[in-house]
Amino acid sequence: MKKIIVGICIVISLSTAVMAQTRSRQTTKRPATPKTTTSTADATAAVRTEGATKVATQIKNLSTFLYLVGGVVRGIEAIDAAEKDGQTSPTNEKNKAQLRASFSDFRVGLDALEVHFRSTPELQPYYTKLVGSASGAATAEQQAASGQFNQAGKTLLGVVGRLADVLVAMP
Repeated sequence: MKKIIVGICIVISLSTAVMAQTRSRQTTKRPATPKTTTSTADATAAVRTEGATKVATQIKNLSTFLYLVGGVVRGIEAIDAAEKDGQTSPTNEKNKAQLRASFSDFRVGLDALEVHFRSTPELQPYYTKLVGSASGAATAEQQAASGQFNQAGKTLLGVVGRLADVLVAMP
């Protein structure tokens, strides 16, 4: 009897092993995970947000500068008018040089912003709205270099408008 039970167990285990080996395995292809698409969309959105932040920073800096430049220009012009016999005040000349340097700094910053938008694929659609901002700042820099500070400030106001248009175009 023991031999029969052992024999039945062996037959059952062999048949189970054979069935396990002959059973077909099915593998299903999983569709591409939407995380890849989502992460790409997230990355694009992050780049756009970074670009919009850079534009907004330029707008804030230019706005603050333009708010302050009016008073500085009035002070410079008042000192120039008060000077007699063509004598120039060293302090006034230093103020003019700092003002010219500020206009130059804005041109450099806007050049860098245009390069960033042109060289970043996610920001290239907005580059067309931005292009010309640096050249407007260059014009303002030239005007400031020739002593036309009020006109240079007005030119920078146009640049602020262009930057605002870029922000409006960005979703």
